Amino acid sequence: MTAAKPQLVYHMCRREEWKAALACGAYAGSSQDLADGFMHFSTAAQLPESAWRHRAGQSGLVVLAADVEMLGDALRWEASRSGAIFPHLHGKLPVPAVRWVRDLPIGKNGLHILPELE
Repeated sequence: MTAAKPQLVYHMCRREEWKAALACGAYAGSSQDLADGFMHFSTAAQLPESAWRHRAGQSGLVVLAADVEMLGDALRWEASRSGAIFPHLHGKLPVPAVRWVRDLPIGKNGLHILPELE
């Protein structure tokens, strides 16, 4: 039996990048996303480790919650280098597909304080 796909997937980016996306209607991804050829997303269960591995110590970040249904076939579930299956968006993220945006502050322990995820 296959596990149900989540309704939301999550992406971390710099606040300034998201503000620019709001002005043009879509977010193309970070420099790393562009280099990899797809936008990196995480499930709620994957986000804490993704924040620790890929965004440790970075301030000025936000987390975006994107609606899986609205992303359609551009969202693909693909294996990472470690073999874990992650959601990857092949294309730009349309602003209307983002259900919410929340700040991603850094706590006293140096780790990001994640918002409550659905």
